[in-house]
Amino acid sequence: MDKRVANADAAIARIEDGATILLGGFGLCGIPENLIAALRRKGTKNLTLVSNNAGVDDFGIGLLLQTRQVKKMIASYVGENKTFEQLALKKEIEVELNPQGTLAERIRAGGAGIPAFFTPTGYGTLAAEGKEIREFNGRPHVLVPALRGDLAFVKAWKGDRWGNLVYRKTARNYNAVMATAADYTIAEVEEIAELGSLDPDCIHTPGIFVDAIFQGKDYVKRIERRTTRKRF
Repeated sequence: MDKRVANADAAIARIEDGATILLGGFGLCGIPENLIAALRRKGTKNLTLVSNNAGVDDFGIGLLLQTRQVKKMIASYVGENKTFEQLALKKEIEVELNPQGTLAERIRAGGAGIPAFFTPTGYGTLAAEGKEIREFNGRPHVLVPALRGDLAFVKAWKGDRWGNLVYRKTARNYNAVMATAADYTIAEVEEIAELGSLDPDCIHTPGIFVDAIFQGKDYVKRIERRTTRKRF
């Protein structure tokens, strides 16, 4: 069994207009840089993207917003992207904002086969409008549906040809849950490891969840907002 593909362009060849794609990472850390760039080159349109955030103007998901390939954005934090702001204010993109923990749990539930769950987060706000409310232990809870995608784009540190993945530190954010919650999961990795070289106790995503894997290149690993202080 060998799930390796040649590159990002080959990995996304099957994607059609209108797809829903889960994109791992947090901020600009652990994002599938190569797959995003390939999707821009392919020009696939009317996409629904699910991500913690919308990248920045000239990097990450921001590249797909520039080319107007995104129809809808399901996210938690979108405050670093002026392009996204303008599209939203002009109603040129659909926006569904979720509390961060709720977004993560919706995806986890989608991967676990749980159709919906109750959470107290968002009760009494716009996030609860039109949703079922029930009381548990004297506290109101909002019924929230699970979330799945047609595809998931994840980025790992290492992986083998069977698709077993290891993420590095905070780059694991959202990648691990998203890998379980899509019909087809594509992983880009910094290093393709030999079979048996990855410690089984350290594998974060088992290969059963991964459909295609390739070794990425030219990783930038940008810092979203660099903050420094003067030396004394």
